[in-house]
Amino acid sequence: MSRRLFGTDGIRGVAGDPPLDPRTVHAVGVALGKWAREANGGEVEDAPEVVIGLDTRESGPWLAAQVAGGLKRSGVKARFAGIITTPGIAYLARIGAYIAGVMISASHNPYYDNGIKIIDSAGYKLADSIEEHLEELMFEWLDSGEEPVTEALIADSGLDHLYSDYLASTIHGSLPFHLVVDCANGSATAVAPELFQRLGAKIDLIGNAPDGRNINLDCGSLHLDALRKRVLETGADAGVAFDGDADRALFVSHSGKIIDGDAVLFLAGSAMKRAGKLAGDAVVATVMSNLGLEKAFESLSIALLRTPVGDKYVLEEMLKRGATLGGEQSGHIILTEYATTGDGILTALRVFEILHDSKKTLDDLTDEIRTFPQKLVNVRVKQKRPLEELAQVQQEIQAAEREFAGAGRIVVRFSGTEPLARVMIEASSEESVNKWTARIADAIRHELGAIEG
Repeated sequence: MSRRLFGTDGIRGVAGDPPLDPRTVHAVGVALGKWAREANGGEVEDAPEVVIGLDTRESGPWLAAQVAGGLKRSGVKARFAGIITTPGIAYLARIGAYIAGVMISASHNPYYDNGIKIIDSAGYKLADSIEEHLEELMFEWLDSGEEPVTEALIADSGLDHLYSDYLASTIHGSLPFHLVVDCANGSATAVAPELFQRLGAKIDLIGNAPDGRNINLDCGSLHLDALRKRVLETGADAGVAFDGDADRALFVSHSGKIIDGDAVLFLAGSAMKRAGKLAGDAVVATVMSNLGLEKAFESLSIALLRTPVGDKYVLEEMLKRGATLGGEQSGHIILTEYATTGDGILTALRVFEILHDSKKTLDDLTDEIRTFPQKLVNVRVKQKRPLEELAQVQQEIQAAEREFAGAGRIVVRFSGTEPLARVMIEASSEESVNKWTARIADAIRHELGAIEG
């Protein structure tokens, strides 16, 4: 049975429209509550609890109130952490007496989107089979005709302090750097500034004035120009940018060089190998990671294992192989010694710790990576059909592969959360990259129809 509401990262859409309309969101709470009761043996006393958090979008509070109302209808209590990061909710779900955690966020998407991510009591995203069961329970309630009722929520400030205290405990000593920190007007604003200052850093803040509608707007990990400009203006040692729910981080060096997730994997992987902490001398990444990372790891006898795009798949492969480091070029970095999910703030702490211990700069630590020219084109499509059924697209892909003769890579896939076809080309020259991204993207537009704008 395939899932109808849950995607690769929970339920996501435009807040207020299906599947994020009030009744469906309430149904999430009802279903999660019923599942929690089942998992708790159905007992009336000692009702299980679910911890709820959100990012800074204006729709977050009413969505959280609907989920909490649905939980109450099923006899389950809700604890509210207020504004917190997604990995913060994963941490609380893991260490607290909760049956699950719920994060209200659409990560790097615009403010008008939102989403519901459910995390189990071990701190991991739910298995597909559990999400399928939740959908059955949701549709069962939706068919009942009952009306949703919200539950008022009051944030427990002690919960986000538990998380920030844990992050601080992973650093031994201080981080005496001058840093520029871009909080993306999102969840990081509630945690990162105080934490970095507590650890001895001098910080300049940008993207730290959320108003409900400016999350990710020209700031954060998708928009690094402002961060780079501020680093260069202030002469800071480095800059870090988070996304809306702070589960990813990207960096800018003192010289203005962009340090993406591949570079972070390299400097973390090489440091962990030197310290004897890189299990199996292997790092897990996705098909989007650059060939340059693979070549740089080869020189250190580190294997790069690839998965489909998505931190969920990276984590699955890490757990399967017992790997201790994995991540994505986009900045999701998973360090299983410390966390069960990608955590942007934790990643930043590890990066700055490596800088401090090595007495080197980000430029020094990443200069061994030769990045192959790479381009990603997003085509907003009217429909999604199996790529193997698209004859023209397949013809262009095969023609590109013949020309590359093993010296390039082609990745064509659909987004799991948006109506997008993504075309990524990697080759030895910019000319080849531009030529084949354009040809394959045009073939997709021709066969699937493109949405302008």
